[in-house]
Amino acid sequence: MTKTLLLLPGDGIGPEVSAIARRVAGRLINEGLDLAVEEAAFGGASIDAHGVPLTDETLARAKAADAVLMGAVGGPKWADQPYDKRPEAGLLALRAGMNVYANLRPARCFSALADASSLKRVFVDGLDLLFVRELTGGVYFGEPRGVETLPDGQRRGVNTHVYTTGEIQRVARVAFELARSRTGHVCSAEKGNVMEAGLMWREDVQALRDAEYPDIKLSHMLADNMAMQLVKNPKQFDVILTDNLFGDILSDEAGMLTGSLGMLPSAAIGDPGTPGLYEPIHGSAPDIAGRGVANPCAAVLSLAMALRYSLGAPPLAGKVEAAVEAALDAGARTPDLGGTTTTAAMGDAILAGL
Repeated sequence: MTKTLLLLPGDGIGPEVSAIARRVAGRLINEGLDLAVEEAAFGGASIDAHGVPLTDETLARAKAADAVLMGAVGGPKWADQPYDKRPEAGLLALRAGMNVYANLRPARCFSALADASSLKRVFVDGLDLLFVRELTGGVYFGEPRGVETLPDGQRRGVNTHVYTTGEIQRVARVAFELARSRTGHVCSAEKGNVMEAGLMWREDVQALRDAEYPDIKLSHMLADNMAMQLVKNPKQFDVILTDNLFGDILSDEAGMLTGSLGMLPSAAIGDPGTPGLYEPIHGSAPDIAGRGVANPCAAVLSLAMALRYSLGAPPLAGKVEAAVEAALDAGARTPDLGGTTTTAAMGDAILAGL
């Protein structure tokens, strides 16, 4: 049966990197992959076209697809919009609407890029860790939230960090299952020393491990200590489990260990049988949009994750990842990696690797 991939190029460099991912998908289709690629406006592009960052029609198409591949959203053009009308609000609504609660963010340092890392080669060469970040709860979604004016004229901003046991354990279960196919070690990060919800996170993760995953080694670490440990000895980690906020911050830190955010893909998955949402973790980079210098590797690697987790083609996922590595080994480097290769030329190099 034909699988469907919905492409949401978005804003800034999103359309540029998405175009390369689409070229790679097209090559796989020509070689026999039974895949239909569709496209829709999203983020700022959707605001311009439809007045909202995510239309009901686009959300319905996303939920009906087998996988959704996003480029990037946001930019200064829409910065004066209310928070609930900004491009980023469309992304939060898409994640919530698709109920993709587990964000998988691999941080792999290709050997050819070890010297591009901010750390010495000995610390990052061969690095291969995986963040499993809770994606639809925590401080980004908690209520109450907002800004209010107090009687004395001061303003007060409120965001609420809130989780239930069910929300914690369903994402922890994803981390434990993935760890079984890796080294069998999960490190869970929180701030249980100062946050009651953080202590509850630790207790609920431990309870699930003890009840259902006794074969998995589980350790706990305070999030601020993990920030330090990631630059001190990142290879000590394999699967890192975090809440929404800490996962957002720590996985971006890990991005610099690999040489560039332009190398980092991500997957957002939910219950088995539901479509996944895939996206590079870099932003829309409006300062370089339209110049043809954006790194498309993260978008292509996000396509590989879609092939592995949603499109039923793990062997092709490995082939795409190997093609990216071959392009890097051949010397292709976009400016973020210290080179002069254009976006299109990097795409050519990846296709040559295929």
